Amino acid sequence: MAKYDKADLERRMHGAVESLKHDLAGLRTGRANSALLDPVTVEVYGSHMPLNQVASVSAPEPRMLAVQVWDKSNVGPVDKAIRSAGLGLNPIVDGQLLRLPIPEMTQERRKELSKLAGQYAEKARVAVRNVRRDGMDNLKQDEAKKEISEDERKRAETEVQKLTDATIAEIDAAAAAKEKEILG
Repeated sequence: MAKYDKADLERRMHGAVESLKHDLAGLRTGRANSALLDPVTVEVYGSHMPLNQVASVSAPEPRMLAVQVWDKSNVGPVDKAIRSAGLGLNPIVDGQLLRLPIPEMTQERRKELSKLAGQYAEKARVAVRNVRRDGMDNLKQDEAKKEISEDERKRAETEVQKLTDATIAEIDAAAAAKEKEILG
């Protein structure tokens, strides 16, 4: 049976774009938003967990986030995870509550966030290229097993490349829109 599945490649590439859009939504452009901490993962109980599985996040003020850690022993790892997430936030620990003052959007901060948006976009591009590689490998295997002809393989490779180019263009457009929003 043929290993190449165009619908699966489309689904996986679309997933990379959706993941990027989710990551970009977490980049703050003006006010405190709990989605800002969505990309943060905390190492607790011997594994990496999303922050929202060990604490609740709220925005009590427009320029402040509050993270209520459920287990007292996880306060240190949560603090460390937020500081090392590259978001430029420095938590103030108050018992099991971490207060995160949101810094003003200085030009330097805007450049940092723009750079982070670029990193997210590059991660998505790499994911799409990996999906393309998997599709190309499956086509070559199908041809080697004589399940498809060389012409069919070349035609399908062209389709995969067009899909890849369109997906990367979508990623570039999303990243450019976010950078424009950040840089104001």
